[in-house]
Amino acid sequence: MRLDDQDESSNVEDRRGGGGGGFGIGRGGLGVGTVVIALAASYFFGIDPSVILGLASNATQPSAQVSAHKPRADDAMASFVAKILRSTETTWEPIFSASGKEYLAPTLVLFSDATQTACGTGQSAMGPFYCPADQKVYIDLSFYRELKERFHAPGEFAQAYVIAHEVGHHVQNLLGISEKVQRAEQGASKARINALSVRQELQADCFAGVWGNRADAAKHIIEPGEIEQALNAASAIGDDRLQQESQGRIVPESFTHGSSEQRVRWFKRGMDSGDIRQCDTFKAKAL
Repeated sequence: MRLDDQDESSNVEDRRGGGGGGFGIGRGGLGVGTVVIALAASYFFGIDPSVILGLASNATQPSAQVSAHKPRADDAMASFVAKILRSTETTWEPIFSASGKEYLAPTLVLFSDATQTACGTGQSAMGPFYCPADQKVYIDLSFYRELKERFHAPGEFAQAYVIAHEVGHHVQNLLGISEKVQRAEQGASKARINALSVRQELQADCFAGVWGNRADAAKHIIEPGEIEQALNAASAIGDDRLQQESQGRIVPESFTHGSSEQRVRWFKRGMDSGDIRQCDTFKAKAL
């Protein structure tokens, strides 16, 4: 990616090296198989993965003190994600302004192993996630190694797509979409909740595409072949492929993020159009 002239966002909080706090997943009746399947479902781009593992009780408890600071100036990967975050800010600010709204940027939290959030305790094994309660995106940068080695989705634009998708969840939160989904989930069947989750995740994929389209139009940040990196990442973490890997079979009714084909389709829709209006997955008859 061409990011030499891209500014870094100041909304980055570095918690690496202290204050994260512990985390345990061997709670209640969770067997190893359940944990593996749950982590596979939430491993990439979850809103609050702790809910999937039944660990959200921490959300009502006071957060432990965390040690936070600004990333070091010579930290290349921290600089990269700070530039991507700033690019999302300069993309979404005018979109919100055009509709008479103010875009309040999220904070990107860098952590190692585990950290306290307003949504409970997050850990690296969950993958990147967004917590609507504190409007922060959380990522352990070691995930990018996993993205390359486990998911076979290398490249800077694939890495940028990770941040852009989580920021997409922040956009949903600001627009009231997340709240509507939560209300619709109350009293709904498990199948209905899963179906709503799929539409919410695919919309975040589409929003990530909108960012890619507009950021490239503004500063030509994408180099030849890099769009395929993001498409490869979207395909690699579809529910069907994750389920096949973790349990050897595919159960469509348990999808929470969408199939590989769906994730690619909605990212491309945002990438091709650059139009947020093209991302209404909730009204789409077919995903």
